[in-house]
Amino acid sequence: MNLILATTAIAMILSIILAIVAFWLPQINPDTEKLSPYECGFDPLGSARLPFSLRFFLVAILFLLFDLEIALLLPLPWGNHLPNPTGTLFWVTAVLILLTLGLVYEWIQGGLEWAE
Repeated sequence: MNLILATTAIAMILSIILAIVAFWLPQINPDTEKLSPYECGFDPLGSARLPFSLRFFLVAILFLLFDLEIALLLPLPWGNHLPNPTGTLFWVTAVLILLTLGLVYEWIQGGLEWAE
């Protein structure tokens, strides 16, 4: 119990210290360059509020989804040593079929096309 209490206390104290430093440190000495809207030195050529394409988010989500699929399928060889390896094979096949159907659906709907 003392270990849990000590760990919680250290985590809370460290979080409070880091929050105070994060709010206090940037306000120490702002100069004119940091207060200017563009730090790169270039004049703005257009509006910074252009609409962002959601296709980038779609590709990122698909990448994360298939990356997690690999993480889920990584322990598959060890799953064959379970008392019921056919159950493991069933669930792996179900996950792969579900992900494949989702990818085919996105492909048919045109979600993977870059040109509009």
